[in-house]
Amino acid sequence: MAHLLLIEDDATIRTALTRALTERGHAVASARTAMDGLSQAVADRPDLVVLDLGLPDMDGREMLRMLRAVSRVPVIVATARDDETEIIAALDAGADDYLTKPFGAGQLDARVRAVLRRGAEEDEDPTVVVGGLRVNARAREAELEGRRLELTPREFDLLHYLASRPGEVVSKRELLTEVWQVPYGGADKTVDVHLSWLRRKLGETAQQARYLHTVRGVGVKLAAPQG
Repeated sequence: MAHLLLIEDDATIRTALTRALTERGHAVASARTAMDGLSQAVADRPDLVVLDLGLPDMDGREMLRMLRAVSRVPVIVATARDDETEIIAALDAGADDYLTKPFGAGQLDARVRAVLRRGAEEDEDPTVVVGGLRVNARAREAELEGRRLELTPREFDLLHYLASRPGEVVSKRELLTEVWQVPYGGADKTVDVHLSWLRRKLGETAQQARYLHTVRGVGVKLAAPQG
């Protein structure tokens, strides 16, 4: 049984989908506004969020960006907006799937199961090990040589993304896209500042790097210390 959060302002649709998904074996909570949905998603940690974009207090894409700053919960956007640019924007903002209204409850249930199945496959081995660094995606915990690192959610996401690509040079543009969910621009300074904070917590500096290495004009890579 999956624990789902349905964020939908239309009471008729919300009631119908809640009933249909419950009948298919899911536990369903619901919210009618973006802020209520965001609060529930952070506090209750559902297995998956079904999100409408046309919410009364905030556009669903903006709410999705806020959610992605603190959580990797799978999100299926379910909305009446069928324009290709809307679909691309929602996926770039962090949605895992996109479903256009009207749709049947059976189709939504199939999408839910497919997204959760993909997530389960990705989480089979949630711990990434690079030298003395261990990063557990499921627990959102990181350790360096047995010492727990106290990281902010964004610092953890940045560390995990780099640790999942050991020895690979990653551009700041890619980090902005994948970690900050800013696909069409943003300040490289944001990445620089977070890398500086992360280096401090790893006990190193840019001049005396052990794990985080800047490749000038290209990007940054995380690699195990040599020797």
